Amino acid sequence: MDYILIAIQLFFTSIIGIYFLTQLTNNRAAKTNLHINSDEKYQQLQRLRSVKLTQPLTEKMRPTDECDIVGQKDGILALKAALCSPNPQHIIIYGAPGVGKTASARIALDMAKRQDNSSFTEDAKFVEIDATTLRFDERSVADPLIGSVHDPIYQGAGAYGNAGIPQPKAGAVTKAHGGVLFIDEIGELHPIQMNKLLKVLEDRKVNFDSVYYQENDKNIPHHIHDIFKNGLPADFRLIGATTRSKSEISPALRSRCVEISFKDLNIQELKEIVNRTVRRNCVRVDKDVVDKIAENAHNGREAITILQTAMNKAHLESTNIISHDNVDWVLKSGGYNIIRPKFVDNEIYIGKINGLAVSGHGTGNMLQIQCVAKRVAKGEGRVKITGLIEEEHLKGATGTHKRKSMAKSSVDNVITLIKTMYNIAIDDYYIHINFPSGTPVDGPSAGVAMFCVLYSALFNKPINSNIAITGEITIHGEVYPVGGVTEKIQAAIYAKAKTVFIPKENMQKAYESYNIDVIPVSTIDEVIDYLFNMSIIEKTTQILHA
Repeated sequence: MDYILIAIQLFFTSIIGIYFLTQLTNNRAAKTNLHINSDEKYQQLQRLRSVKLTQPLTEKMRPTDECDIVGQKDGILALKAALCSPNPQHIIIYGAPGVGKTASARIALDMAKRQDNSSFTEDAKFVEIDATTLRFDERSVADPLIGSVHDPIYQGAGAYGNAGIPQPKAGAVTKAHGGVLFIDEIGELHPIQMNKLLKVLEDRKVNFDSVYYQENDKNIPHHIHDIFKNGLPADFRLIGATTRSKSEISPALRSRCVEISFKDLNIQELKEIVNRTVRRNCVRVDKDVVDKIAENAHNGREAITILQTAMNKAHLESTNIISHDNVDWVLKSGGYNIIRPKFVDNEIYIGKINGLAVSGHGTGNMLQIQCVAKRVAKGEGRVKITGLIEEEHLKGATGTHKRKSMAKSSVDNVITLIKTMYNIAIDDYYIHINFPSGTPVDGPSAGVAMFCVLYSALFNKPINSNIAITGEITIHGEVYPVGGVTEKIQAAIYAKAKTVFIPKENMQKAYESYNIDVIPVSTIDEVIDYLFNMSIIEKTTQILHA
């Protein structure tokens, strides 16, 4: 009987031994196959890394130094003032795409690190993320911006999860600790993320919690205890960039940041970018090709893209020079529209005047205003306005509100002033004021110009085309200050105007050195006197006898 039991025991022992031996052999084979597959994947990855395309010109010409940034002198100076001081500040940069916001932020940090009294060390990081692609889990399972906790129940918790330990994961705010966190298109950030970010900016750390964390659990590593007790450090400087307007950005964020506006590039600055690209890449171009590219580009990146596409077209034609035909083909195939303003012709016109405006992100433009005024049967006249925005929709805390546009209100001010100041019966005239720019006009700054062009049309008084005007007008004939005067004067200079009228309250000492006569005025009488070279008494007498 004992022999039978021993035999049975040996049999089962042999079976179990064979089983474990088989398992061990299979595990070794699996590991071998795993390593073989891993090696194959690694070699495949290295082959992928070895394949590289040539850089497009937009990447090759990306600014790497302060001198490479074109047209943003004031913006760069503001960045340096905010970041290169012993007490660096958070920053929001406003500006259109392709004007150098991201490159300027990188360069500003490099400059700050070279300062003797800077808070940034030599190894301070520049962490860049895009708010338009930033996604997060509201359960805080994954949050690439703020950070998150991998609880044991979630997939990917790893070895810590198997041990029942919650594992904190650092986000971009911690990775940027001691440096700069650059958030592109910060205006697109989710409201929840925005609120979390504001809390981090205030606390300079990220606090975590988890129902799986037990303060007295000795199984939890020391560094995780420290994270749950003291948080992860997140002392950085935020630089947010946006193409949105200031009114669309969170007031709470704006209150914590220095606001810097990067202006749109003018044609001269775009020409400088194209010429620099041509020189650095030894490109040959026909005469005036650079001018044509600059006249059709809205920003530096777009100008370089047009140039490169024309280069590729020339390459297909086996020629080493970029011709006008190459550029014309690019402009046609890309649907580009010329944006060059017209130059003044120093002629005199009745019912035409040059107004000044600012569009986009600080681009000055000179726009023509036209007017006809014809006497009709008594009481049958009317006023017609074309080319301006007539109604605005304003978003507020309580909803959306409608109001008459400020440009339309300026027209009403002009009509009232003409009626009361000169005793003109507007109802006896057909009046048509037109803004032929193709872009709807808004804002009060065309008020003075509209008054002058209406005056010219009513009394058949010529105006020289080398004059430009900006300023808000009131129903009492006062000229109020407006915004963007510097950019407007620069637009007038570029259009080769000789004289520009601005509100007296906008006058600056620096304007005296500009290559244009800048005349500050405080009343419409001063404008009329200067413009038509006639005393106020003579004009009034003439009008009363008209």
